[in-house]
Amino acid sequence: MSNPSAVEKTISYIFLILIGVLLASPFLYMVSIALASDATTVKSAFTFVPKEFQWSNFYTIFTHNNLGTYLKNSVIITVFTIIGSVLSASVVSYGFARIKAKGSRFLFIVLLSTMMIPGEVTMVPQFIIFRHLDWINTFYPLIVPSFFAGAFNVFLIRQFVMSIPKSLDEAAMIDGMGHPGIYWKIIMPLTYPILAAIAIFSFSYNWGNFMGPLIYINDPEKMPLALGVQLLTTVGGGQMPPWNLVMVASLFLTIPMVLVYLFGQRYVYEANISGGSSGIK
Repeated sequence: MSNPSAVEKTISYIFLILIGVLLASPFLYMVSIALASDATTVKSAFTFVPKEFQWSNFYTIFTHNNLGTYLKNSVIITVFTIIGSVLSASVVSYGFARIKAKGSRFLFIVLLSTMMIPGEVTMVPQFIIFRHLDWINTFYPLIVPSFFAGAFNVFLIRQFVMSIPKSLDEAAMIDGMGHPGIYWKIIMPLTYPILAAIAIFSFSYNWGNFMGPLIYINDPEKMPLALGVQLLTTVGGGQMPPWNLVMVASLFLTIPMVLVYLFGQRYVYEANISGGSSGIK
């Protein structure tokens, strides 16, 4: 196959740049609104290219709109859910990949089948359970489930572990190391790329999670950023929401996810490759 000519490369780059600008336009418009003054917001006279640079909006939303508290709550929830997702999924996937027990394959298929259950089906039963545990209006319903390995995460890590030669395990067992030591000292370091991908998936879901906090959190002081942004749009008396401040909060909701994916996309790509590298055995 012949290499593309200079003209073809130029056309390709122009096309990709146009697509990139088109996809980035909502974000650029968000930045323009975030930098708008209150007078412009009242008139809804927003422009695609910023004509104002009202940097005081960033100060105002921290001092008068509780954004710092929302950010702190989001960080707490996201950090603990990442830890729970990575640790629980890696332990369970190691068991499925390396410990051969009667019925383990059947249990793995049952685990995968749970991915076909819609979240709406389990929403009410989960709420009833957490209400009986007196966990409503706490972070526990948002954090604790992550410590019970998710099926998708287990599948990805198991497929990755299956590609690691078992000779490493056998050599470690000859040296007297058991399964806990093999998992912690051999498998965990080798599965770092897939664990990083799981952490990215967990971050992107929990940082912008809206439905979970909406169901379980009632106190504004405990609301994460996604729910706090929605709270900023709630105004009475037919008044217009402060869209400039809402967009400032939305920037804090969007930029971390963009940065995390930008610097970790190679792990996500490797996760997609490894997900199909080994069949269900």
